[in-house]
Amino acid sequence: MRGDTLSPFDNNSKFPMNTLFKEKMESIKWGEWSLIALFISVLSGVLVAFQYNPATPLYSASSLDVLVPFGASFRALHFYSSQLFFLLILVHLWAILDRADTYGRWQWIRLIATLPVALLILFTGYILRADSTGSSAGLIAENIISAIPGIGTTLNDLLFSITDDGMKRVYINHVLGFGIVWGILAWEHLRKYRTSFRHHPLLTALILLCCLLPTAPFEPEKLGVFHIAGPWFFLGLQELLRFLPPLLAGVLFPTTLLLALFFLQKHNRYYPQLRTFILGWLGLYTLLTAIALCR
Repeated sequence: MRGDTLSPFDNNSKFPMNTLFKEKMESIKWGEWSLIALFISVLSGVLVAFQYNPATPLYSASSLDVLVPFGASFRALHFYSSQLFFLLILVHLWAILDRADTYGRWQWIRLIATLPVALLILFTGYILRADSTGSSAGLIAENIISAIPGIGTTLNDLLFSITDDGMKRVYINHVLGFGIVWGILAWEHLRKYRTSFRHHPLLTALILLCCLLPTAPFEPEKLGVFHIAGPWFFLGLQELLRFLPPLLAGVLFPTTLLLALFFLQKHNRYYPQLRTFILGWLGLYTLLTAIALCR
């Protein structure tokens, strides 16, 4: 996490970044920044979780803003620090791609596996709001998971089970289950480093100022509205679901990116092809996201 190197997959790229810009980016400790955002997200999340009742999700989420003292501030802090954490680990991944070969095969796979788990943590946070976005996201997630042949129903019961158990399973996984899995996957990488708020006072202060930002998004049901946009990271997938069945769009399509990242180490003979595929995948997903935003 210290001295991350930010470069486009390969230092020998035909399009090297400006030297000054590259040196500037290399001095940023993206991994440590992501941990600071994670610490604040967890601490604020604990306060929010105590006020949340999965039996009455919509009421719990809405009452945080109007009935609980400073509830809106803590919810905003939790929301924005969580979004920042996910964005920073994406940048951190980009930064260490050139050093992927320094990791063992299984250690690298575990590190890459932290990404979908972090995404699940973020995604279940949206579902727990139980507003129009959360309800739609939960329904789509159940349909996608249930479409997996053979294990779909079991996997849905393990991860979501919203139809049968409401928000109970989602709540447990969000505050505990997914976090434990993420910690186990990342532990070998995390235990090598030490960071604290005093090492990054400016970043800490900026994140804490998030509680002064507008209230975290909350979108009640609106009569006559038929198109509901999902979370920002879900928009491309939501758009793809308009054209392909859930198994292809929601399972196979994202799985191809994950598998490509698993094997994206320079000693792999297919490294150039994998790199090209990943860039193409990201380009297509960006295009789908842009189309979704225009609707």
